[in-house]
Amino acid sequence: MTTPAPQRGGFVFLDPEQGRVLRVVPFQYNPDSITRSLQPQDGRGDTGDRLEALRLHGPPLETFQIDAEFDVVDQPTSAAGAAPAAGGDLYGALSALETAVCPTSAQLTQQNDMASRGILQIAPVEAPLPVLVLGRRRVLPVRIMDFTVTEEAYDGELNPVRARVALSVRVLTVDDVGFTHKAGGLYLRHQQSRERFAALVAYGPGAVGYTET
Repeated sequence: MTTPAPQRGGFVFLDPEQGRVLRVVPFQYNPDSITRSLQPQDGRGDTGDRLEALRLHGPPLETFQIDAEFDVVDQPTSAAGAAPAAGGDLYGALSALETAVCPTSAQLTQQNDMASRGILQIAPVEAPLPVLVLGRRRVLPVRIMDFTVTEEAYDGELNPVRARVALSVRVLTVDDVGFTHKAGGLYLRHQQSRERFAALVAYGPGAVGYTET
């Protein structure tokens, strides 16, 4: 009996308006560990207001710290069964991540053309929506907050062949984008899934030695 291949995590980049997939960047190796942080939005701040102690003013600020490793000798295959054509190095895989935090050359050219004609820009360009996929149960709309690449080995033409990418992302919630945005819908589905699994933990007070008085 063959063992099924492990599910690979990674990023799916969506058109923020239409929701269509623009590109997919899988992790070459699933991270050994991920650091998550949830900061409750209790609204109390530094006021010390006792009436606010248990009030939640919105979803928590949730961040992920991820270290992803890439090595040219073991590139994942595409849906067609072949390794992505990137010239035998990691420049393509790294570029696919880096372009997520950069306006496109077409957008920059358009901004310059508008400025040269004296047209004021109404709003900055909107980047693709990154969706962090960590298995079927965690599909999270995120914003990439920090991106650090450590290139560890090169070929003879100074192209990277082994690299480590440290990513810091923040989960986008309905507070950030509203309920009608694609990211808002993804967040709500994630929260509903989390609530369903939390409901499965059904211990009684005696499990922790608590006695009602």
